[in-house]
Amino acid sequence: MHIAVISDTHDQYAPGFPERLRAADEIWHLGDVCDPSVLVEFEQLGRPLSVVHGNCDNHPGWPEALDLVREGVRCHLTHIPPRRAPAGARLVLHGHTHVPRDETDAAGVRWLNPGCISRPNRGAPASFAWLTLEPGGGVTWKLVVL
Repeated sequence: MHIAVISDTHDQYAPGFPERLRAADEIWHLGDVCDPSVLVEFEQLGRPLSVVHGNCDNHPGWPEALDLVREGVRCHLTHIPPRRAPAGARLVLHGHTHVPRDETDAAGVRWLNPGCISRPNRGAPASFAWLTLEPGGGVTWKLVVL
């Protein structure tokens, strides 16, 4: 399963960016969409789109966090990274910092952040990521600099 992971659009993205996600089986947005109309082009790709609520969002239909299981891997999606990984989570995916992250903690939980596609900071370039989940639990994370 090939999942496009984006975060922190803040009402904007580069022209043609949604087309780069056409190969995705799913699209996960980790918050700070801001205006929900920003998602229209992503929805038009016809892929399942999961969105969590960011601190700059005002959309009552988006959850603060989502726990999804894909290919046997439990993924916890949220905008602001929690202090601890939820019980049973193998991957914690978050946005908020605008800085890419790929770290594994002492408990073996992998913490992933695709960075920001609209307003990167702290020297990080604009980016998103591809998460590939294989049957049996294989995980590949590939950061894509825009």
